[in-house]
Amino acid sequence: MDMQTWRDSWTRATDAAEAIRAALAALDVPEAAWSSVRPVVTKTGRAYVELGTVPADVVEQIAEALRDPLAR
Repeated sequence: MDMQTWRDSWTRATDAAEAIRAALAALDVPEAAWSSVRPVVTKTGRAYVELGTVPADVVEQIAEALRDPLAR
């Protein structure tokens, strides 16, 4: 993978990680519950977001927000 591909993927993964962090913060989820969220780029250049281990109550909040995004 060339360096530009890696940079583009890193930017995409970082932006996505920041977006999920902001969404969790908007749900009033404590930072300790989402501090393990981080961007990842694979050796093939695919962008991912590692969520880490998320407490079950936080996952329930995420699921509820996804089911009804206008609830908040």
